[in-house]
Amino acid sequence: MTVLTPRPLTQADFEPFGDVIELRAQPDKIINQGMCGRHHDLAMLDFADGRAGISLFDAEARHLPCEVALVERHPLGSQAFVPMSGTPFLVIVAEDNGGTPANIQAFITHPRQSVNLHRGVWHGVLCPLGERGLYAVVDRIGPGDNLEEHWFDTPLTVGPMT
Repeated sequence: MTVLTPRPLTQADFEPFGDVIELRAQPDKIINQGMCGRHHDLAMLDFADGRAGISLFDAEARHLPCEVALVERHPLGSQAFVPMSGTPFLVIVAEDNGGTPANIQAFITHPRQSVNLHRGVWHGVLCPLGERGLYAVVDRIGPGDNLEEHWFDTPLTVGPMT
């Protein structure tokens, strides 16, 4: 049995897989009569074709340790998860090794972080931790097969953070 130990999500560790969407130390500019800081262009949305769409995902809570039976990827577009309920979530990602996920890693967001998974990145399903979570998802809407799944022969276990 493979056990993954999740770690806090940082842009430096997550760089090969996508973007961490969070506030910068300072906004890029102040707008709305000086009442709003704009933190501009925080994720690289990337679609082969089609268009960007916004969907809402209402996901049941998971608890650590939890089982990971599959990962998936979207070859035709990136996919961003923006928590609307402030619920932290588990992010499972993997490198690609000739069409198979490899070097699987686990991260846990803090309540004010979002992620954008780059096109073609293997990732786990949405896993809000501790309580049900509501997420805005920005991804590709269009024709074609934009989902590949890889089921593990033996599911992985994600243990608690150390």
